[in-house]
Amino acid sequence: MKDLKVNIRAIGIDDAPFSFSDDEVLLVGNLVRAPNYLEGILSTYVEVDGNDATEKIAEMINISRFAEQAKVIFTDGTAVGGFNLIDLKALFEKTKIPVISVSRNEPDFEGIKKALKGHFDDWKSRFDIFKKGSIQMVETKHLPIYIQSEGLNLNDAKRLLKLFTIRGRLPEPIRISHIVASGIVRGESKGKP
Repeated sequence: MKDLKVNIRAIGIDDAPFSFSDDEVLLVGNLVRAPNYLEGILSTYVEVDGNDATEKIAEMINISRFAEQAKVIFTDGTAVGGFNLIDLKALFEKTKIPVISVSRNEPDFEGIKKALKGHFDDWKSRFDIFKKGSIQMVETKHLPIYIQSEGLNLNDAKRLLKLFTIRGRLPEPIRISHIVASGIVRGESKGKP
């Protein structure tokens, strides 16, 4: 990634707290200039357990003034609103911005497969999205994280993670989206950002 500069900008995306009885869930995105300078907020809604996350995120970014500024998109995992899956490759293709999905825990593919089989007729296509790309463990100052990326190599992904992570394991763009989304839905942010 030749344009990896100290003041690079990233979009971080996370979903708000929700109930499975809800029809939709709020997604919050933010534009952060490294390492943690918040420059803007984006939002959209996706269906709980739906199939529209990739499309809605791409649209949210592409119609924003931030699309040309962002050099990477961070997502908190590959699922929002339950099992509404983000197809990282499709998101990269639609936005032309590299994508890094970050998870605190290593995915349990057998558990995911069982859950999908028990709840969705289209479980196989959903599971195929989960299995796309390779998952890499990345060491941090604390515990490791697990990432999937599209549009950049592992070394650049590690450099971006290091650049945007100040405390803990999550990069600031994800942490900020988590706090904002939780604060909007609950009236204040709670839990572990």
